[in-house]
Amino acid sequence: MDRFTGIRPIAHVLRGARPDSPALIAASGTWTYAELDEQADRAAGALWSLGVRPGDRVAACLHNDLAIVAAFHGAQRIGAIWAGIGEALAPAEQQRLHDLCAPAVLLAGHRWRADPASSVGSDRWAALLATAEPAPDVEHDIDAPAAIAFTSGTSGNPKAVVHSQRNMLLPGAALVATRGWDTALRKGDSFPLTILNLMILSTLTTAQAGGTAVIMDRRDVDGVAEWIAEHRVTVWNGAPAQVYDLARRPDADLTSLREVWSGGSDTPDAVREAFAATHGSVPRATYGLTEAPTVVAIDPPGDEWSPGGSGRVLPQFDVAAYDDEGRRLPPGALGELRLAAAQEGPWARLWRPALGYWSDGAIVPPEPGPFATGDIGTVDEQGRLSVLDRKKMVIIRGGANVYPLEVERVLATHPDVTEVAVCPVPDDRLGQRVAALVVSGRPTVDFDALAQWCRRELASYKVPEIWAEVNALPTNAMGKVERARLPDLVTERESGR
Repeated sequence: MDRFTGIRPIAHVLRGARPDSPALIAASGTWTYAELDEQADRAAGALWSLGVRPGDRVAACLHNDLAIVAAFHGAQRIGAIWAGIGEALAPAEQQRLHDLCAPAVLLAGHRWRADPASSVGSDRWAALLATAEPAPDVEHDIDAPAAIAFTSGTSGNPKAVVHSQRNMLLPGAALVATRGWDTALRKGDSFPLTILNLMILSTLTTAQAGGTAVIMDRRDVDGVAEWIAEHRVTVWNGAPAQVYDLARRPDADLTSLREVWSGGSDTPDAVREAFAATHGSVPRATYGLTEAPTVVAIDPPGDEWSPGGSGRVLPQFDVAAYDDEGRRLPPGALGELRLAAAQEGPWARLWRPALGYWSDGAIVPPEPGPFATGDIGTVDEQGRLSVLDRKKMVIIRGGANVYPLEVERVLATHPDVTEVAVCPVPDDRLGQRVAALVVSGRPTVDFDALAQWCRRELASYKVPEIWAEVNALPTNAMGKVERARLPDLVTERESGR
């Protein structure tokens, strides 16, 4: 056991809760902690029967329900490395993530659309669970590789961030302690659990409080409102677009909520104010990172918040702004945000950086020193964090990341496209929408055809919604596209139509 009693192997955390209390509520039913523990053992045995051993990768492309949670816990019990692959991704995207982590087993739901050769379908998985023999006991090192979270750099090439059980459990331990959660917690999540951050914030966080994870299988405003009301959710985590929609639904019964989190992208102050005017509570802004993993900063419980802010840094972290030479700046100064372990207080030196990035069958360790987030912002003396802009080129549409270069590469293969640049345009509901400026040798450009071209290779949320034809892209003396000018150019073309 670690010196901090909140950090134990994941299986011990489940077994520390009251066995007869509800652990999970999902579309297909409810499991107590005892039932989740039993199902996790069955999943561990089924994976072992498939030849999975400690250090092997187990990938899953499954929808939000009981099965994905049991499979995750089963993988952790035999020392396997978990990796979720999103159902909403295009087949080519799913295949790239599969090939990147090279799993020994892929658990495939009905929305897995890539190569089926290495997959275990739902029927076969159910049969294996029904006949599974117990897996042997595996000694656990909480600092060993345990899960992969997929992300992308500005190039759009996916990266596989490797985390330990320690780093997956530390966010929940800190949140439970700092927010005063207990067995009354009923935490609702509608984001896909194939995202590692969401798996951590659901089953692992609620288990440390002895509460209940409410796993939603709908993201539309009606579905979210129904889940919250029916299951008396006390803490709900959603995207700014969902908060925006609920703010316009005064008929929604959200009276059970004690906290509303808005994450995935910056939440406009107007959206928070509108939600508070309709439902009485101010959504809590969050700032999170795949590499952390999950939440780095969040507004405190209650209604305290700072306009334009992204919450207070959690106690396990030391976050500060740095200049371009890597020098730490004083509180309140603007620079690139970097992340390190806290050096003082009861949470000192508990956080560890991600183990590295999975590449070609091995883990490439991260660069030494504080982790550079790629975000520009400030942190004041009270730990209040504010993000001014993204150093990366990422577009955040409704909480989902879209990388311009990835979209540009697809569009550039179309025979009618000579040059293309993709950029964000502001949107009240989604935060940002995806726009494309196209240079073409054709007299007219068929934007519907270009959108269809994109859908062959990209998830629907990455396909540009706003199109503009230009004679040339703005470039600097070095011939590089001046991306800061692109949104205004889109607006000019739109207003000129």
